Amino acid sequence: MLNTLQPQEVFALFNQILQIPRPSKHEEQISQWLVDFAAQHNIACERDQAMNVIMRVPATPGYEEHPGVILQAHMDMVCEKNSDVQHDFLNDPIQAYVDGDYLKAKGTTLGGDDGIGVAMALAALISPTLKHPALECLFTVDEETGLTGAMRLQDGCLNGKKLINLDSEDDAQVFIGCAGGIDTLAKMHYQPVECPKGTFAAKIKVAGLQGGHSGDDINKRRGNSNKIMVRFLFELLQKTDLNIAYINGGNLRNAIARETEVVVCVPMADKELLRVELNHYIATIEEEIIADEPNFFMEMQSVDTPETIISNLSMQKLIRALYACPHGVVEMSVDMPGLVETSTNLASIKMKENEEGHYVEINTSQRSSVESKKHDIKNQVECALALACDEVTHGDGYPGWKPNVHSPLLEVAKTAFEQLFEQQPQVLAIHAGLECGLFLKKYPYLDMISIGPQMYGVHSPQERLSISSTLRCWQWLCKILESL
Repeated sequence: MLNTLQPQEVFALFNQILQIPRPSKHEEQISQWLVDFAAQHNIACERDQAMNVIMRVPATPGYEEHPGVILQAHMDMVCEKNSDVQHDFLNDPIQAYVDGDYLKAKGTTLGGDDGIGVAMALAALISPTLKHPALECLFTVDEETGLTGAMRLQDGCLNGKKLINLDSEDDAQVFIGCAGGIDTLAKMHYQPVECPKGTFAAKIKVAGLQGGHSGDDINKRRGNSNKIMVRFLFELLQKTDLNIAYINGGNLRNAIARETEVVVCVPMADKELLRVELNHYIATIEEEIIADEPNFFMEMQSVDTPETIISNLSMQKLIRALYACPHGVVEMSVDMPGLVETSTNLASIKMKENEEGHYVEINTSQRSSVESKKHDIKNQVECALALACDEVTHGDGYPGWKPNVHSPLLEVAKTAFEQLFEQQPQVLAIHAGLECGLFLKKYPYLDMISIGPQMYGVHSPQERLSISSTLRCWQWLCKILESL
């Protein structure tokens, strides 16, 4: 069915990409497929040690004198699914289907971020009619979990002077800047202890939330299931002798947590109190978020008494640290109204075990377009989590991309859009991270923009790609290249 969608040359390639497993840090199959694709079409190709792939085709007649252009997209995808869906992202193809103007997946992320960008770049390479300068297509790995592919890109491997990033998700918009980011990971080691006798055990679940991209969607009043659950646990802690046997919430550091589960234990005498407090709390949360999260629900069911729980002192520290840990928009931009400047995401809470013992792992991410404020919010998160955790570390982080409003490539893109659609595109910066900041660090002369078709719900199973917008974006990309 996808092969009949327009633009056909793009969706036919995207359909092939959907068949190839490509979780972040597991891009072996998609990287090899790209190398094979280049060989099949007699395209010059090289692959580096990180598994990034670069393809090159010469300029079409009449465009030989223009500096080359780089088209860039990333291979990997965020792998999120609903809890009731059986899907192995390491082996199973994405089950895509058409719903009106949208392409969706059955209970999982679609991978339009950034599979559709890869498809557009490949379509440009093999188009028999597209006129363009010399093209380099750079396909990077591991964009979603650290931008390590872009970080490991060798100096001097790119020849083009202009770069079009195909990783944006908004129709009729061209991006010229993005936030930098850094991750904060914390671990609380604890000793399991025997569950007290005469306790009532229950599993409590928060679900039905939209989730979404921790950068692009952080200002859209999306509920965070981890924060909702922890708030209830903190309130419950004030009213009963609470214990926790299990906690699990969220998945990826760049996705807003949608579902969280805990197994709690309270004295049998407080069984009814637990039910009453939960009902009151559900009513409170619904009143606060129902306009933005209409499908939110929170439920409880009794379970068998667990053998062990987190020691009481560790549990109390954990709840207080998680409650104190900030989440959401920290500050809005002064320079670009409506743009989030600084934010943080309480992404996941996982109970784990290794040879060193039991621990709770907490994953968060911080973003800011101001480097000093990125480190400031990182430090705030560290201080909060250090209230409970014996180990707090930070990732390497990545730089932001400072907007260049005088970009010649931007002017070409604006003119091309106006000629096609008789309106001006919006010129914006994005709070999500893009690899452009890293490219600019390695190649400071690059003139860059970022465009892409309309997508909603990225980094969640609600991800959907607009078919009509994909056609418009493809026409726009072709017009930009021809206009050069």
